[in-house]
Amino acid sequence: MAYVLAGGITAVAHYGVLVGLVEIGHVDPVPATLAGFVVGAIVSYALNRWLTFDATHSHAQATWRFALIALGGFALTGVLMHLFVARAGLPYLPMQFVTTGIVMVFSFLGHKFFSFADRAG
Repeated sequence: MAYVLAGGITAVAHYGVLVGLVEIGHVDPVPATLAGFVVGAIVSYALNRWLTFDATHSHAQATWRFALIALGGFALTGVLMHLFVARAGLPYLPMQFVTTGIVMVFSFLGHKFFSFADRAG
């Protein structure tokens, strides 16, 4: 449940930046979603460390792991949105929902088993 709450707050931050940049700033959807992803990643780190995974190791340990998974999510977001929107010409917002679902699964598994996993020793 905590992951859903953290993900919801993260999505609001990401989508707020995305829609604001596209609709008000007239930025193309792919760079706009990547900017939103960066904002969302910052929110996600704080919320997931605190709420979801109750990490016990240091920020120094968790930060580089989180950044690695986030970088994978960033790349996956960019590739999927480029394929859906720039190449296939599909509407950006529905395709962002699809992309979010895919990246959410990737990120959850990466953070659970790598970023915030408690390690013995």
